[in-house]
Amino acid sequence: MIALLLQSLTRGMGGGAPNTLDAAGPAASAIARLGMGLIIAAAIVFAVVLVLIVWPIIRRGTEASPNDVVVDQRKDTRWIVVGGLVVPIIVFVGILIFSFAVMHGNARSSAYEIDVIGHQWWWEVRYPKDGFTTANELHIPVGTPVRVRVGTGDVIHSFWVPQLQGKVDAITGRVNETWLQADHPGIYRGECAEFCGHEHAHMAFVVVAENPGDYAAWVANERRLAVVPTDSSALMGQQIFVQSSCAFCHTIRGTPAGAHIGPDLTHLASRHTLASGTIDFNRGNLAAWIENPDRIKPGTKMPPVQLDGAELGALVAYLESLR
Repeated sequence: MIALLLQSLTRGMGGGAPNTLDAAGPAASAIARLGMGLIIAAAIVFAVVLVLIVWPIIRRGTEASPNDVVVDQRKDTRWIVVGGLVVPIIVFVGILIFSFAVMHGNARSSAYEIDVIGHQWWWEVRYPKDGFTTANELHIPVGTPVRVRVGTGDVIHSFWVPQLQGKVDAITGRVNETWLQADHPGIYRGECAEFCGHEHAHMAFVVVAENPGDYAAWVANERRLAVVPTDSSALMGQQIFVQSSCAFCHTIRGTPAGAHIGPDLTHLASRHTLASGTIDFNRGNLAAWIENPDRIKPGTKMPPVQLDGAELGALVAYLESLR
């Protein structure tokens, strides 16, 4: 009953935002059970303590006179020892055993590996065995554990997918590991859970869980080089990209652009969002992001690109072709 009440409350807040009680994988389910177990244990302890406080007050109120109260020091000492020492030890040891059992059962091995590197303020996603890099979007096969190695390229970040797994910090100079598994296909939002600067709140990503066949097709497409433009406008846009400041920050495999300051854009148009989950991917948002990124994401490190209307349209046409 408590679980249903809390779940209904959390689903009613945030306009459908992900929450840990709406688990979509075994790790998040175990964490939800642990959290609910702790809440129930705390509620029981609270109720017992409340009774022990209220009952003597009620009992004393029914007595004829305070002088009639007989103090039994032995009984009082037993209450202190049992209630103040023995019971708390039993409760805490029980919680500790339950927590360790959940943590131990939460370990997984996997043949799939993904490297995730946090940057201010976006996520670099590498698939080392398949030899490609993407950004702000992880794809995983449904029903299969995937190991995720988390690091950082600058300050401390924290990788968190509430519906699939708990938080893991991205700490300078080291790599932490976690794993993800989704029970059914879907798109699950992730967040940076450690304050990392001005645009920390706009450092989101998505995990796309797909059936094995769809996942294999996605991997095969990501391994390909960028498509060669056939449309004259897109071809002009490619020339603008490689000759402008864009090529000093981004990579598009199959072109002279090979910088690694910003996200890899080889298959940009296949992604769901722009600016690390800040806006949806569409033509209007893409043009606005190129023209004035600071207006969409204040403090972003991406500078505006100075283009006239025709050049901006051509560049957008080229980037839209990168699927």
